[in-house]
Order: sequence, then structure tokens, then C-alpha cells
Amino acid sequence: MARQMTMVGFLQAQNCTNHPYSWRHPESRVDSFSPEYYQEIGRVLERGKFQVAFFDDRLAMPDRYGGDHRQTVESGIRCVKMDPVPVLMAMAAATKKLGLGATCSATYYEPFHVARMFQTIDLMTHGRAAWNVVTSLNDGEANNMGRDGAMSHDLRYDRADEFMDIVLGHWNSWEDDAVLVDREGGRYADAEKVHRIDYEGQFLKSRGPFTVPRSDQGHPLIIQAGASPRGRKFAARWGELIFSPIVQMDSAKQNYAELKAMTADNGRDPDALKICVPITTVTAASRAEAEDKAALIRTLPEDVDALLLLCEIINFDFSTKDLDDPLTPEEMERLSGAHSTRDAVVEKSGTATPSLREFLEHSPRGTAKELIVGNPSDVADELEAMFSEPICDGFVVAATHVPGGYEDFVDFVIPELQRRGLFWNDYTGETLRENMGLGRPAIEDWNL
Repeated sequence: MARQMTMVGFLQAQNCTNHPYSWRHPESRVDSFSPEYYQEIGRVLERGKFQVAFFDDRLAMPDRYGGDHRQTVESGIRCVKMDPVPVLMAMAAATKKLGLGATCSATYYEPFHVARMFQTIDLMTHGRAAWNVVTSLNDGEANNMGRDGAMSHDLRYDRADEFMDIVLGHWNSWEDDAVLVDREGGRYADAEKVHRIDYEGQFLKSRGPFTVPRSDQGHPLIIQAGASPRGRKFAARWGELIFSPIVQMDSAKQNYAELKAMTADNGRDPDALKICVPITTVTAASRAEAEDKAALIRTLPEDVDALLLLCEIINFDFSTKDLDDPLTPEEMERLSGAHSTRDAVVEKSGTATPSLREFLEHSPRGTAKELIVGNPSDVADELEAMFSEPICDGFVVAATHVPGGYEDFVDFVIPELQRRGLFWNDYTGETLRENMGLGRPAIEDWNL
């Protein structure tokens, strides 16, 4: 069978999509605190045969600039952040085949709790769950969770490696046939097939035995988005669905090949790693209509959106710098947030010490800079070019507004991709792994 695209819906349990201006769109729903809001999105994505919808998350609102949250709240810049897991379950009730992923921090939660929560979700959705593994990166999150500041970049990933050892150890500690429910023999389960992990590492430890059996798909799918050198190493070791940003086409193609090779170096099948890139499309029946829609959308972002989100992602307070004042080498070294954002700005600006103006110019955060605009054929041409290069196995589709941004993609772009044989016509399985073309994970003996 010819290679086909993976489609992921990019969601937020907040007052806007990942585009902070989306709430200002005249056609956006305003009831983002309601289950009906997310259930409608779920039904739209399932109608479009998306493999999975996933909720991004952070544990603080963007208040790094000047240490003040007031502008964030007044401007609605991701100031509401609900717990994505209950929201995901509301969406689960309105869908049957759509995979459902949520973010949960490997920095501020305990691995047993995360393992139990997501394995339970997997059982309650008949094998449709995914966990997006993140290492929390900014000081606001640390402050909310009782710490003085964020952990250093690479150390976060070192700790997260142990976190994954524990979570996967627990997920694999019940053998598939452990549960008997033998009423006549008086045996509920075979104790010889339920194992303790007795894990103790540098950062974390957990004993077991785990309290949730395996699910229809074995255990939840692992989503990851590490883009720095250390993050990519983590992704190649653990990830099954990877979100990879596009900086430039040549570097994206190289990144794709390197991630696949790194996965093979970890003894894993590189075809079992699905790499998807983020896109935001504006489409309509004609190019002129799409351009009109895009013109409206480009009026919605405000300068403060980009500024506050930039400070959040790189964990730096730009209120201390003039617009054209370059960061010093020491300041660049101290940026503890997303190194991939820092490195992309360095690459695009051509300087090792960019100014705030250069950060704003070369980062798309909080802007409408990177829209793919056109009729269904125009948009499909761009996606096909990226898929065929290849720089990706599929796309993480963000919406300019809800539900219209998702509806337009499903109504216009999906049929064109199906016509070209680049995207399937219907779900082929019951579980998320089946619909991702991934095998059910084998149980490993974590007690050896």
C-alpha cells in the first residue's frame, strides 16, 4: 500500500486555539469552558478521519514579560488553561474512532500517577489514548508547582528518561492474560503474571505493583515534541508520534532523516516513528475566497501576543532589553526554555546574539506569519510537496478559529488529499495504534 499521511488535530483546553488571536475571530465559538465546544471539534475531526486529536498544555499563563500577568489576561493570550484530561474525556464521549491525546508534564508529576491516569483513559476509550510527554520549561510553571525556577534544559530530559522507564515499566507489568475472572476456581488474576518494577534511579523511584491492567492497544501511544539536540535524542528513544517544527525546508528534510536514523540506532523500527509537522491552513472553494479569509485573520494578532509568547517559550524577560539591543552570549546561554526556538532564530537571523526585534521577526509565535492559503488544490500541493520530500509523515493541524478552521480543512482539503490517494478514506481499526499503522507493543520483562 502506498504511503499515506497521518493527521493530528492540535487542540488547547483554553480560551483560544494555539493561536492566541483565535478568540478575536468573529466566527469563533465563545463557550470554550463547555464540553459541547470540544465535542463539536471531536466530531469534526472524526468526520475528517483524523487519526488523533491532542491537547497541548502548560502549567502557567504567559506572564514572563515584566513578571506581570495583567496584559496576558486583558488580551486573552492563553490566560485560561484547563486540565486537558477531563476535557479529553468529554471529547471521548462524543467520538468512537478518533485517537485522544493529552499533555502531562514529566517534570512536575509523579510517574505512577501519570501511568495510572493514562492507562485508565486507554481502558475507558477502548484503546484510543495517547500521552504527550513534555518537560516543563519556564519559571512560571516552576513557581506554580512550588519551585523557585525551571530545571536546566538537559537535566529535565535526564530526569524524563527515568520517568519513562518507570511509566513503561508499570504499563508492561501486567501480562496480557493475567486477568482470569475464574469464579469457579476462585481466582481473579494470576499473581505470577503481575510484576513489581522496584525501580530506583538518580532522580526517581517507584516500587509497584501497578494497579491497572493492559488495554486493547496494550498501552497509550507516546507523543513527543523534543526539537533540541537533547530533545531529539529523547524523542528517538521513546516517541512514537513526533511533532517536529519546520525552520527551513532543507533543514527539515535533514531533521526527518536524522530522527529516523536515531530511532534505528535505538533498536527501534524507524517506520514505527511517525513525524508530523505543524501547519495552519486557510482554505475555501476558491483561492480568492481563501485570500479574503486570510486577510481578516491577519488583522487579528496584536504585537503583545508575540512578545508575551516569546518570553514564555524561551523563559526570558525581554522587558529588561531595548528592541535592538542584542542578547549577550551569556544571556543566550542562560535561556532555559525551548532551545529549538532559540536555535531557529539564530539560524534565520544569521547572528549568534539576536535582538528582541530579530526574535520577533524570525519567530512565528503569536502571529499569522505561516499560514498556508489557497483553494483545496493549492493547499494539497503544499502538503504533498512536504510529505513527498519527505520532511514528514503527516501534519499537526491548528485552527485559526473554532470550529471553522477545522471544518474548512475537513471539508475542502481532506477530500482533495483522498482523491490523490495521500490520505485514507476511513478508519481501518478500532484502536489508535491500529489506525496509526502501529503494532501492539510487546510486553518486556522489566524484572530481569
